[in-house]
Amino acid sequence: MSEGLLMAAYLVAALMFVMSLAGLSRQDTAKNGNIYGITGMVVAVVATLGYAHIAGITLVTLCMIVGAGVGLYLAIKVQMTEMPQLVAILNGFGGLAAVLIGFASAVEVNDSLAAQVINMASSTEQLIHSAEIFIGIIIGGVTFSGSVVAALKLQGKVSSRPVSLPGGHWTNLIVLVLAIIMGVVFVQQHSILALTLVVIFAFIFGVTLVLGIGGADMPVVVSMLNAYSGLAAAMTGFMLGNNLLIITGAIVGSSGAILSYLMCSAMNRSFISVILGGFGTESGTIVSDDEQGEYTQTSAEEVADRLKSSASVIITPGYGMAVAQAQHPVRELVNKLRERGIKVRFGIHPVAGRLPGHMNVLLAEAKVPYDIVEEMDEINDDFAKTDTVLVIGANDTVNPASEDPGSPIAGMPVLRVWDAGEVIVFKRSMATGYAGVQNPLFFKENTRMLFGDAHESVEQILKQF
Repeated sequence: MSEGLLMAAYLVAALMFVMSLAGLSRQDTAKNGNIYGITGMVVAVVATLGYAHIAGITLVTLCMIVGAGVGLYLAIKVQMTEMPQLVAILNGFGGLAAVLIGFASAVEVNDSLAAQVINMASSTEQLIHSAEIFIGIIIGGVTFSGSVVAALKLQGKVSSRPVSLPGGHWTNLIVLVLAIIMGVVFVQQHSILALTLVVIFAFIFGVTLVLGIGGADMPVVVSMLNAYSGLAAAMTGFMLGNNLLIITGAIVGSSGAILSYLMCSAMNRSFISVILGGFGTESGTIVSDDEQGEYTQTSAEEVADRLKSSASVIITPGYGMAVAQAQHPVRELVNKLRERGIKVRFGIHPVAGRLPGHMNVLLAEAKVPYDIVEEMDEINDDFAKTDTVLVIGANDTVNPASEDPGSPIAGMPVLRVWDAGEVIVFKRSMATGYAGVQNPLFFKENTRMLFGDAHESVEQILKQF
């Protein structure tokens, strides 16, 4: 394959990636967006293999087949509830790839013969290339270790509460400075030992950074790590002189950063303080498990009677609905209510679940009509005019504690479900949400608690229709 044909293929692939992002911005075009992305990646891989003269192509092909097989297995096996963890660890793989490629490039630079072959006789070019290696490796190292910790937090293997090392942010700063110093040594002396220390310090920094971020901000962390993986890919493109990697990495990095910023705005969080490891406090988030009064329990029969007498209903789903796989019976309940002429809508918080768009994907999977799924800003003013709200597995996103200046989630925009005539909360227990903050909603006079598995609870309600 000629270089001109390769560049043409890369241009087509880059266009496909842009179309993929555009498609993924809407539920009704998300499927096409995925198809565009897959097509673009196939074009890029085939064109690269067709142009490159790779020593050991058989081994490379075998590794690609194994990797594709593992990816296909995970895609089939993973549950929707585990999708945030999968996304986090995939971000980490992108970072690890940047680290490994950086080391390979560093070894190549240290080989004088290889340096001549790749036309790096100029010391200036060598310095620039070494700087690219250092930047790619430090971003990749932070992305990998940070993504592993994020995945463990989301999986419940590590506490969702912020954990700070002695010294807090100062410790993080010292580790980062040491990594930069070792990077400077590598750039000047091409020392593999210095580069190894860069990787170690980057891994440590990624771990301490994400450990210091509370569970309520984990969706922002996953999005930001996605941006980091994009930046690592872009730096890998500079290392390899691959224009498509640079373009693709820049697209992923910028879109991930923009999404993270928008999510921080939706949560009333400081973008800088979140990505630097917490809310900007040494002590981290203070949580409280204390109950704030008595709650009123209800039954499926009573909930069914309440729904039948309602003129308008809003359903606010959360991660608990995903865990219970309750989206399909919820869709059946919506159909039953609409058949009775009851107005039914869904209110979706920007960070409902543990991944942006998590609830939208679940509802689309259950074939819930797009036109009754509304975002927080569109529906928040309507709760006061709504007869009944069903809170299915949501907690932090409907927590009135956000109005308390002393709360860890103070100022976070939430769905104001308590303004409705009556609120039915589907929950397994009175446990706090992922942020670890007790929810005063559960103890309000117009709130009724329906305990149990959300899937089974909705099924019991359906039997009353």
